[in-house]
Parts: sequence; C-alpha cells; structure tokens
Amino acid sequence: MTDLPVLVLAGSRDGDRDPLARHGGVAHKALLPVAGRPMLARVLDSLRATPGLGTIHVSTEAPDDLREVAGNVVFLPAAPGPSASVAQAIAACGTPLLVTTADHPLLRPVWIAEFLAESGACDLAVAVATRAVIERDVPGTKRTYIRLRDMRFSGCNLFLFATPASREVVRLWQRLERERKRPWRMAAILGPTILLRAVTGTLTGTALCRHIERLTGARVRLVPMRDGKAAVDVDKPADLALVERILSET
Repeated sequence: MTDLPVLVLAGSRDGDRDPLARHGGVAHKALLPVAGRPMLARVLDSLRATPGLGTIHVSTEAPDDLREVAGNVVFLPAAPGPSASVAQAIAACGTPLLVTTADHPLLRPVWIAEFLAESGACDLAVAVATRAVIERDVPGTKRTYIRLRDMRFSGCNLFLFATPASREVVRLWQRLERERKRPWRMAAILGPTILLRAVTGTLTGTALCRHIERLTGARVRLVPMRDGKAAVDVDKPADLALVERILSET
C-alpha cells in the first residue's frame, strides 16, 4: 500500500480549558509537551518516517493553534465527536484511510508498518494489544480493557478504513455515540444476544467481528500488536508521566 492518506484526530471541545492543556500550560491538548516536544509533533514525526504513507490530514477545531507545530498537513474541521470526524474525513479523502490520534506520542513507524502488514483482507482493521502483552511491556500501567472469552484487550489508536464498506461501521459508531448516555438504546442497536454474551464473558473476538459484519456488511479484523506500549496514550497527567518515563528509557 503506497501513498496511503492519514487522518490524525486532534479535536478538543475545551481548548485551553482541557485538563491536559491546563496541566501543560498550552492552548490545546495536542500541544502538550511530552519530554520537551508537543505530542502532536511526535505523532507527525512517526507518520512522516513511515514508508508508504501519503498526505497527512489533521482534524481539529483549532487549526491556527496547531499550524506552527503541524507543518505541511491538510487541516479538516473537527466534528462534534470522533465518529463524525472520521465520517467527514472519509467523505473528503475516500478509502483506504489510516486513522490515529494526536494523543499517541509513543507511536512508532515500526508499529504502523506491522499493523498495515497484518491487516489482511478486511474492510476495517483495528489495532489492539492484549492485556498479557501490555502488562509484560508496561508493568503497572492501568488501561481500560474489553473482556472477551478468548482475550482481554485495549485499543491502540490505529485504524485502517480499507474499503468503502467501512463507512457502514462508522455509521454504526455514530449511532452508538449518539446514544452513549442511554444504554438501553445502545442495547437495542447492538441486539440483546451480543450484549448478554459480552456481559457473561462468552463472546469471542471472532463472534464480535461477525456480529459487526451482520449489522454493517463490513468485515472487521482485530490486529493484535506485538508491543504492549502501542496501547499507551495520554488522557491524564499519570499517562504523561508514564510516557515520559518510557521515552527516557529508550
């Protein structure tokens, strides 16, 4: 895959009032200094160092705040939520489209290359790291895990929207995002059987992907990453301290 367009989600509803922006004394969360360098710059450095990637797009509500750090990128307006921002980017850029986030300063070209190589034949690939791998590589970290029968995993903020069919998954994502404060409506969208299996721990990764395919017609693939650090992003000051410690050790 060559000249693959990239989207970096860098939206923030709170601007300089965002807790991390205030913690770092900057105008936007994406500018938070991580070991002396804005975390958006670290993400862009890794993307630019990865062979095969094309134009980088940055989705944000504050392009003027990020322009100096971002350099030669195409800015896209951020929508009210990440799913809508991805939908807008796919409408503008088409597929395939690689998506990551501005709060992933540990992102490495080798992880991107691994993810793309392992994505295989699917409409949407999602990078994940299993709990065992994360605890091996980042002992003591606290992550949010999705519990399935055959694995517990955390997301790695890397997505490949490989074909036009992936748009249907984005539409499902948007519906769930709109109902995130009404669990009963989310249950109605997903179906009671799949939720019961999730709650009882009998849902497997394969069954989850097949269910999404039944709902959307899109083939989804979970891509386990070999390095547990791929699941570490910066959502709070404790994450920042962890990331800076990891960077100091490499």
